[in-house]
Amino acid sequence: RIKIKRLYERNVHARIKLYRYIVFHLAKMATVNATLESVVHQFRHFSFDTIDYAVFIVLLSISLLIGIYFGFFGHGADNTEEYLLGGKRMKTIPIAISLVASQLSAAAMMTIPAEMYSFGISWFFSIASMALITPVLCWVIIPVFYNNNISNCYEYLELRFNRNTRHLLTFAFVFTIFLLLPVYIFVPSLAFSQVTGLNIHLINAFICSICVIYTMLGGIKAVVWTDVVQGALMIGSVALVCVLGTIKVGGVGEVLNIASKGGRLDVSFSFDATTRATFWNTSISGFILWTAYVGLNQSCVQRIVALPTLGHVKRSLMFFGAGVIVIMLFNCFVGIAMYALYHDCDPITLGYVQKADKMMPFFVEDIAGHLIGVPGIFISSVFSAALSTMSANLNALAGIVYLDYIKPYIKHTERKANYIMRGFICACGVYSIVGGLVVEQFSSILQLIYSIGGVTMGAVFGVYVLGMLVPRVHGRAALWSVIASMVSMLVIIGGAQNRLHYTSLPSSIEECSQENINNSIFSNSTSTLGNLPNSAESESFCLFDLSFNWYVTIGCLIVFLVAIPLSYILPAEKDYKLNIKLLSPVLHPFLNYNIVDMDELPELKTVKEF
Repeated sequence: RIKIKRLYERNVHARIKLYRYIVFHLAKMATVNATLESVVHQFRHFSFDTIDYAVFIVLLSISLLIGIYFGFFGHGADNTEEYLLGGKRMKTIPIAISLVASQLSAAAMMTIPAEMYSFGISWFFSIASMALITPVLCWVIIPVFYNNNISNCYEYLELRFNRNTRHLLTFAFVFTIFLLLPVYIFVPSLAFSQVTGLNIHLINAFICSICVIYTMLGGIKAVVWTDVVQGALMIGSVALVCVLGTIKVGGVGEVLNIASKGGRLDVSFSFDATTRATFWNTSISGFILWTAYVGLNQSCVQRIVALPTLGHVKRSLMFFGAGVIVIMLFNCFVGIAMYALYHDCDPITLGYVQKADKMMPFFVEDIAGHLIGVPGIFISSVFSAALSTMSANLNALAGIVYLDYIKPYIKHTERKANYIMRGFICACGVYSIVGGLVVEQFSSILQLIYSIGGVTMGAVFGVYVLGMLVPRVHGRAALWSVIASMVSMLVIIGGAQNRLHYTSLPSSIEECSQENINNSIFSNSTSTLGNLPNSAESESFCLFDLSFNWYVTIGCLIVFLVAIPLSYILPAEKDYKLNIKLLSPVLHPFLNYNIVDMDELPELKTVKEF
């Protein structure tokens, strides 16, 4: 027992060796010893002590108290404008941090390192595209909303095209967020379950309840200020894990050397459309997806237009872009360091971790488990990321559903509006808990997110770009192009289910215990096909084998290919008239149009009166 205790206190390699030794001899002797069973159970479930629980509870309490403050004392929900836009008096830095926090979701904190660990750095180019996205948002897209006093980005589609296009894209937003809500909160529950052994669905229910309460009570102000607290914790946690992991391996040079030998630094420039991740599909899809999510998605636009002026917006977006690149760079490097540490003793192959999406909690416990409170800080940061993303989407979703689908059919009062939006947020929380049962069945969370977003995000990006940059396109052409894109992507993504089963790059267990390694009941075979799907063995190309990283690009391309020709073939609506104020400022020099001051424009209503 003394020997077991000493070995348990050492690093994960000693734990693995001891664990395999115990299991082998138990099987050999066909004996069950209660003491050894207890020790083995400890190896399977990392400890989460009192201090870690205390850190976790403190964080949730802060988020809850912020919601209570703005709900009851901070005048955060007096009317719909205050509830959804904070009276358009929000500050630059808090909005920037809030945007960063919502992009660094729990899925990002868990799945991006897992992606680097299993498939290498190709996905990083999706983040690198942010250097181009920020200027596009600042000078091409967001000024259109501000110069027309638009607070609901889907209102733009009605003004530029027609009401049907607006309703279709609004439905697409609601549909996409509904599918993603269970994913956002399930991922941190996965991490918590990994380190504590608690039932994942009970955790899911508890955390969803906390998020719903503070979002429901405090509105957009509670969302933003909880994001500030949670964002600071996330940034510090990711940086700490990155530094500790690098030190554990032996420095940056050693991490890069091991990763290079293991193929994790290789970048594919292949034009093969079935290759999982290449420079081309990650960078192009990253640009489209991030632009659509940050600049053309109501959950983000709602916070952006809560700033008082366009100057504040540009400064906030610059801070946001720099922050996302830095934080995601840390996050990607964590995955590389993770591989460097376990390159010769892979916990997934040995069965200590079920899948790559659960590697981060295992890694953190190994490198920082001896530091008091650090596991608790990390798990808290993962939940912070989930709470940030989910609360922002809940707030935006409640506003969109009320304004577009409920308000036109009832006698509106501010009191009634607040009750309805809060009730809707509660219903979404219940749905997210139940939806976790479905999310649990998917093997790759990152692939799941890209598949869901692939149905609508390409069409969203395409139709807004056409509206702002192509004056010729009218409402009928835009509507049919969006329909064509979404239907096509539903067919492609639906047909791809159960076909795209990518196998990770090779890993090794050669430095684990060699004695009877082949007899281990926990080992499993691994393939070395790497970036190719199993279906790639066939020489003929099948559209359903298309890499999920191409989904948003294909969806966007379909919009362009359908809308532009139809604009010449189909006549515009009889009452259609292009308002050049709805075009991007980058076209104004060619149209001899000077941007008028926002105060000179008539106020546009969020929803056209019925």
